[in-house]
Amino acid sequence: MSAKLAVVFYYAQPNRHSFNVLGGALETDPFFDDASVVFAREEPEFFGAIKEALVPGAPTAACVSFTTLQLPEVERLACLVKQRFGARVTLVAGGPHPTADPAGTLSLGCDIVVCGEGEETLRELLKKLAARDDCAEVRGIAFRDGAGELRQRREPRAAIDLDAYPPFAERSHKFGPLEITRGCPFACGFCQTAHLLGGKPRHRSVEKLARHAEVMKRNNLKDVRLLSPDAFSYGSPDGKQLRPDALRELFAALRTALGADGRLFFGTFPSEARPEHIVPETIELVRRYASNDNLVIGAQSGSERILSLCRRGHTVADVRSAASLTLQSGLKANVDFILGLPGETDDDMDQTAALMTELADLGARIHVHFFMPLPQTQFAGQNPTRPSERLLKAVNRLVGRGMVYGEWQQQEKRATWLAGEVWHGAAP
Repeated sequence: MSAKLAVVFYYAQPNRHSFNVLGGALETDPFFDDASVVFAREEPEFFGAIKEALVPGAPTAACVSFTTLQLPEVERLACLVKQRFGARVTLVAGGPHPTADPAGTLSLGCDIVVCGEGEETLRELLKKLAARDDCAEVRGIAFRDGAGELRQRREPRAAIDLDAYPPFAERSHKFGPLEITRGCPFACGFCQTAHLLGGKPRHRSVEKLARHAEVMKRNNLKDVRLLSPDAFSYGSPDGKQLRPDALRELFAALRTALGADGRLFFGTFPSEARPEHIVPETIELVRRYASNDNLVIGAQSGSERILSLCRRGHTVADVRSAASLTLQSGLKANVDFILGLPGETDDDMDQTAALMTELADLGARIHVHFFMPLPQTQFAGQNPTRPSERLLKAVNRLVGRGMVYGEWQQQEKRATWLAGEVWHGAAP
């Protein structure tokens, strides 16, 4: 390349997993051996790295990844990048929100949007930018042409082979959870995963994951957390039927790779398990191989009607069974619920409050979230339902007992502000 390429990742806390993977993808391509790749953790560091990278004649790409919840921060950040650096910097956006709403993301001030999986698209795009070539033929991006028209090639990229890319950037020492599965068949009404990453699950092979665990051990990382849309779907051809044999093979290989000092965390943050997949056989695998003392269970609602409306694919009885089996095994149960789901009636919310209380009485902790309408989902464009006073009182009673945790109050303020309906106090 005629000039050194500089890439600056805005390595903010909520988006580090994405940039670990993207940095690793760059490290697999010799083209980027001479590139400057900076992971900037804070806003001042981000702007400082961009300024330092602005060598005359050298292309500079500043990259952000974000969710809908982060829209206000990214809008401000994009505005500042353009004010300070103008056309000298190409601002590239990716992640869940830009993929689902490329036109809206470009209107924030971003120059190019990487849609969907970024490992191959970002590498190709950066090579084009480095050579000052036309990016129009890069599949998987969106941008506005000189006339201001949205340009986006319609033919999608093929889903990547996860074994072809590492889940971390070893040379930059940027590690996070080991992603074992990508894609989800359920397409729940509030979730973007199936829309962004496909409905057919793809799994990294046991052999590759064991090697990745060895790399982490070599870098003095003793704790390995596994990342998946559904913890127990590993090895499943459709993400619905369980493959305990595949899970057992994976766990045994990872335990061998990590050695006696290593710890393996599975079915807990940053992943969760579907209730119907928590059965005696899967719990036994966790008890035998994993180091975590809890499971995170995705319930989302206590109303059968709302579960059906959300296309969850499980029942309230599945939630009760999962929590009971988990607690009976000696593991702690953390059960996820979402307040404010569209279409909820007072009766639906009463059922959710009752189930939360019932599970807390058994000893489960309740993890409360607040609904955020995400683009390209079933509930895109729908405003949150205001929680009833009875539901809020039930949640507050559980808070008083120390049985509830989560950031639902901050999420509620952001969600209702974005919807134009601030319910409690000032905008976030």
